[in-house]
Amino acid sequence: MTHMINQWLAQMGWSAQKEQLAVAAALFAVAALAGELAARLGGPACMSWVQSRFGVRGALSSKHLPELLRFGAGAVILAFPLTILPFDGPALMVLSTGFSAALAMTVSTVLRIGGMPLWTCIILAITIFVLTMAGALGGVGPLTASLDATALHVGMRRISLLTVVNFLIVAAVLFTATRVANHLVTHAVGRLSALDLSQRALIQKLGSLAVVLVALLFGVDILGIDLTTLTVFSGAFGLAVGFGLQKTFGNLIAGLILLMDKSVKPGDVVAVGDTFGAINKIGIRAVSVITRDGKEHLIPNEQLMTQPVENWSFSSRDVRIHIPVVIAYDSDLKLAQKLMIQAAKASRRVLPKPEPSVWLLAYGERGLEHDIMVWIIDPEQGVGNVQSDILNRLWELFRANGIGLPYPQRDVHLHGEPLHKPGGANLPPADDGR
Repeated sequence: MTHMINQWLAQMGWSAQKEQLAVAAALFAVAALAGELAARLGGPACMSWVQSRFGVRGALSSKHLPELLRFGAGAVILAFPLTILPFDGPALMVLSTGFSAALAMTVSTVLRIGGMPLWTCIILAITIFVLTMAGALGGVGPLTASLDATALHVGMRRISLLTVVNFLIVAAVLFTATRVANHLVTHAVGRLSALDLSQRALIQKLGSLAVVLVALLFGVDILGIDLTTLTVFSGAFGLAVGFGLQKTFGNLIAGLILLMDKSVKPGDVVAVGDTFGAINKIGIRAVSVITRDGKEHLIPNEQLMTQPVENWSFSSRDVRIHIPVVIAYDSDLKLAQKLMIQAAKASRRVLPKPEPSVWLLAYGERGLEHDIMVWIIDPEQGVGNVQSDILNRLWELFRANGIGLPYPQRDVHLHGEPLHKPGGANLPPADDGR
């Protein structure tokens, strides 16, 4: 069919370079217009669909979808005439430049959606642009031969520029595929409501490790690397693990043990040292704990394995709070304790069962010391605000019912005259003859 089109175009006088250049420019304009329309019309719809399916993660990636539609549509439109029609000279240069640029930007946008760093996307986009231009203008054969001829000999090994380019392309593709596969695994496991949070996190971590391992095996197979040549590297890697990466791998294993042991899981309220908050994520290296102040503490996994950890929601989410209160000695004890129970029950977050209770602890120096004990079921919302709410209600009740709070008291005792007199020496007390 392509041969018939070429014959028909030759009969129509297609050989004129001006006509070819005019058609190429028109095709270039059509591709640019179609790409812009695809981005403006289809971009918002695609962004809404991705955000509805994948939530916040989808929102972060969907911002590049208009660019993907713009450059992808342009590349598709320019690919057909560049392949079928016999362009040459300036017209071929225009079409090949437009197609190569659109294809390079399309691949770069896909890599950015997959989480590839910007500098890596730029390098790969330039590489794809050069390779596509070479293929459109004269074939990839001469270019690959030139790249393979530029080589460096390291011992018995020959490392050519073509090998480096192949390695970069394979690494970029596998990295993007790994990121996409990890997102899909995380999203699929997150929707399994039959599993608890700890089991979901464990499966997600194991799935991520499996995806990375499969990607490495594919990369080794595609690049044709002989595994026997990695024996020296594996020995060096073992030494690195033994000396420099011991803590890293220790934290990795500790994280997996924490997930399998279920001693801590996302959503638990824990206290580790001076840090108190809810676990947000159990990562490969550290556990993320968010405090009530909004600060996110990254605690190494090994620390949760080797140090005492208070888990407020390990076996039950019910937590008892102690609120100390001191009243004056001349107060009505029974009425004061009744008002303490009343203030505790009126707090919104206090559970009705078990009921709040009040204990008289001691006859203190300042007054009667009490301990109000209440139960809550949502410790991740904080405990200080519950205590503040109860004490505020209790203050109003005490004032309305004449219950007094003790004030600090100090007694000062004066004994005799001072032994030191101004302007004179220190004198002993006078002898009165007794």
